Amino acid sequence: MIRTLREIINHLAVKPKTLFLIDSLGAFLTMLFLFVVLRNFNEYVGMPKTILTYLSAIAACLCIYSATCFIFLNENWTPFIKGICIANLLYCILTLGLIIIYFPLLTIIGVTYFLVEIAIVCTLAYIEINVAIAIKNNRSDGNP
Repeated sequence: MIRTLREIINHLAVKPKTLFLIDSLGAFLTMLFLFVVLRNFNEYVGMPKTILTYLSAIAACLCIYSATCFIFLNENWTPFIKGICIANLLYCILTLGLIIIYFPLLTIIGVTYFLVEIAIVCTLAYIEINVAIAIKNNRSDGNP
């Protein structure tokens, strides 16, 4: 698994634009899932609908940021990758806090969904920060 992650990081360090596409699509799926699916099946999740709406709005902002980077950036990737990495980690911290606050209301399905989402987003953030480091190291080695 670690070897696979290393291969993914090396690939994305060469093609960082792809990282923004992946992040944008993931944020879009999160937004869609939170706003459409979980709100409509709230009794199976337990998280208040207003919280789901706020989380989906945050996911929409992250989607727009990543999509904008994907479309418009052609160089100087590192600060933008670090920016989305930090935003993703803050989203995970917020979600974990909401799990703790609303734990008495959440169902097993709700807790599972949010913990899996946190695991996926944290893995993406791990990849993002390592891609930013790899890009920086490649640049300092004299590579473009």
